[in-house]
Amino acid sequence: MAAAAGLQLQQVRAFSTGMALHVSKLIRPPVPVFGLAGRYATALYSAASKQKKLDQVEKDLLRVSALVKEAKMFALIINPHIKRALKQKGLNDVLTKEKLSPLTINFVNLLAENGRLKNTTDIISAFSKMMSAHRGEVLCAVTTARPLDEPSLADLKSALNSFLAKGQVLQLETKTDPAILGGMVVSIGDKYIDMSTKAKIQKLTKITREIGRA
Repeated sequence: MAAAAGLQLQQVRAFSTGMALHVSKLIRPPVPVFGLAGRYATALYSAASKQKKLDQVEKDLLRVSALVKEAKMFALIINPHIKRALKQKGLNDVLTKEKLSPLTINFVNLLAENGRLKNTTDIISAFSKMMSAHRGEVLCAVTTARPLDEPSLADLKSALNSFLAKGQVLQLETKTDPAILGGMVVSIGDKYIDMSTKAKIQKLTKITREIGRA
């Protein structure tokens, strides 16, 4: 058991050393994600890409995401009185039983060793964004005051698809927010367009006030 633990620690440290010393050799994801979560997710994306296990790791992370939300596991992660080594062992035992890939297990162990388990959800979210871009998906969120009917939704999809380059796939999420009063707010890729009635009223109010001061 001691030998196995020692091998596990060596693998984790190897992953960690690779992150620190071979940044120039990273396979960059198709979309950059910044911050701590972005750095860890980029390292995992690069390692999984080199091993041709991107899809497997993405599948693994969905399970990890569910596990860390379970009450017992969540309590283990956030408890500051439990030593990192014990957290790492507890996680490793669970992940091994789940039969996740060694790459995923080593990565989660790295997070435990570095005291970053509390960032697991953000890191998984960052990795998901990278995988979405890897598949050519373009995320688009549209907010309207009321739900769109089918003809309006079809027209919207047609208009949004005109923004996409060849090979890209639209992933549309629709939301409702009565506070915008009417019109719509569109976020697609790095573009943000506010065509809401609320925004128009605010703009008109600003112009009216400026005229009143003149």
